[in-house]
Formats: sequence, structure tokens, C-alpha cells
Amino acid sequence: MAKTIYTKAHQNLVKQLTKARQKAGLKQKDVAKKLGRTQSYISKLESGQRRLDIVQIKELAQIYKKNPKDFIK
Repeated sequence: MAKTIYTKAHQNLVKQLTKARQKAGLKQKDVAKKLGRTQSYISKLESGQRRLDIVQIKELAQIYKKNPKDFIK
């Protein structure tokens, strides 16, 4: 497995998270506020510049009203 965070699996994960946010009708700043983070933090997650851990995936899934398993394929 490659050491870079820009693997296809990671790219797929962030793409799905971005789609879920948009489908939920939320802006990055809305999600950031719910998480107590900045909009730039969410932007970096969605652009693939930051790696996510399972806790973050669970938090985002809860905000988007999705099952965390939906993002891990």
C-alpha cells in the first residue's frame, strides 16, 4: 500500500463525504460549526489534504444522517 494519503481509496472516501454534505444541503462552514472546527479544516478534508480517522468519519456520518459504512467501500 502506498504511503501517500492520495490513494484511490482515500480519494473515493473524500469524494463520498463531499457528496453526502452536498446532498444534506450543508455548506462547509455549517459542518465546521457542528464539529467545532474551521471551514478550512473541512475544505482540507474534502480536498484530500488531511487524513481522516474513524472517529471523524463517524462524526461526519452522524451530521449527514448516514451510516459510517456507507463511506468505507
